[in-house]
Amino acid sequence: MTTLILNDRDNVVILTERTKAGTQVVPDGAALAASVSAGHKVARADIAKGDAVFKFGYLIGYATTDIAMGEHVHSHNCAFGDHDTDLPFGAALETAKAAVPHVSPRTFGGYLRDDGQVGTRNMIALIATVNCSATVIRKAAEQITTSGLLDAYPNVDGVVALGHGTGCGMATDGLGMEYLERVLWGYATHPNIGAAIFVGLGCEVMQVARMKTKFGSTGQERFHGLTIQETGGTTATAARIVEQVKAILPDVNATERTPQPLSALTVALQCGGSDGYSGITANPALGAASDLLVGHGGSVVLAETPEIYGAEQLLLDRVRSDAVGETLSKQLRWWEDYTRLNGGSMDNNPSPGNKAGGLTTILEKSLGAVAKAGSTPLVEVVGYAAKPQQQGLIFMDSPGYDPVSVTGQIASGAQIVVFTTGRGSAFGSKPAPTIKLSTNDALYAKMPDDMDLNCGDIVSQGVAIADKGADILDLIVASASGQQTKSEALGLGDHEFVPWQIGAVM
Repeated sequence: MTTLILNDRDNVVILTERTKAGTQVVPDGAALAASVSAGHKVARADIAKGDAVFKFGYLIGYATTDIAMGEHVHSHNCAFGDHDTDLPFGAALETAKAAVPHVSPRTFGGYLRDDGQVGTRNMIALIATVNCSATVIRKAAEQITTSGLLDAYPNVDGVVALGHGTGCGMATDGLGMEYLERVLWGYATHPNIGAAIFVGLGCEVMQVARMKTKFGSTGQERFHGLTIQETGGTTATAARIVEQVKAILPDVNATERTPQPLSALTVALQCGGSDGYSGITANPALGAASDLLVGHGGSVVLAETPEIYGAEQLLLDRVRSDAVGETLSKQLRWWEDYTRLNGGSMDNNPSPGNKAGGLTTILEKSLGAVAKAGSTPLVEVVGYAAKPQQQGLIFMDSPGYDPVSVTGQIASGAQIVVFTTGRGSAFGSKPAPTIKLSTNDALYAKMPDDMDLNCGDIVSQGVAIADKGADILDLIVASASGQQTKSEALGLGDHEFVPWQIGAVM
């Protein structure tokens, strides 16, 4: 098998292996003028200039020149164009409701918190309120980690230093401040955090007292705080942090893993370094796993608003209410204005790597990205780093830049991240560990230290998407119960904490 047809409506086929120049891929079609990589598209029929190009049964772009049957279809002859944005809400809601599977109850080993949240890790967070204190928390975390201090506390999964590049030189109101406050508070009160120490310089715009007033008392019993200016400088502050961690370690260690229902899990859905296989293998398989988790009463959080652009119909068709649909549509229009204001276009995405992997337009990439969300109803749409109030399939507004998007998803409460990739990714996250899924066999063989599970065998071996989805859920449960992911073993996640910096830098 060298080609795949995904839908009868499609006028392209997908190559499943690299194909040499001179090969006739489509019967009676033109021979390839040059070698074409796996995951790329070939015309299944003649396509006239200006005609729509269809993949997955949906529009992915328009031919910029006449394309003969059998020719390679990519950015040299296919381009982004307008798509219908006047879409109905809830047209397939009943079908989506029927897609929620009936499952037998299942548990994972989690850390039950006093507020009812359940963690998949039990970590101590050192949180910089401003870039000025990022170095000192990293110094302290390194001292603690290399000293062997944690060895005596088996129920503590580590210390994470959450430094970032903002916190001052910003307006005290507006989206930038709102997002940063949500992120810092969301991490400090995260179910995977047993205790948090806020560290500031002292004179910055971002003040902990303001957050406490804004968000209330929930979780504050796990907070500690100090500033560099009051403590006596960088060296003294690092030493004080170490002493504070020593003092709180026994209390954090007192929490043990116990059986908890899968309904307590929230999983962040991500993709990065996508390729032409992403929408065929790993993403729909993750969608099958998402449906299973929703069937257990858990939640999955899809994000990256620019990467659902053009495929929003797949979500709007299954919104639980018109209000949910209106919120999602409003977010998409905001992104159109935002990119235009900053001299960009929604089709600035896909990236060069995505295009090398076979993705031609944002419309094509989005169709594959939405597949991660499975088939169940979309029950809620939330702002960046905001905590959902419902359980099920959630959409969170965020950029498509993976570190920023995942930071928001973790702040919203996700205890596990599942990340699909076709080109390869070295991403990791803390305190919520990342599971990485390979879309193709070649990547899994090339980056064995980074990939947790291969989904390329959906194409190469004919593995059913439903079966792979069950495998992914098993891996989620094992990871939630403490099994180390590949990114954790590599120590990734300390530098992937990137709050969305939006607004004027002053």
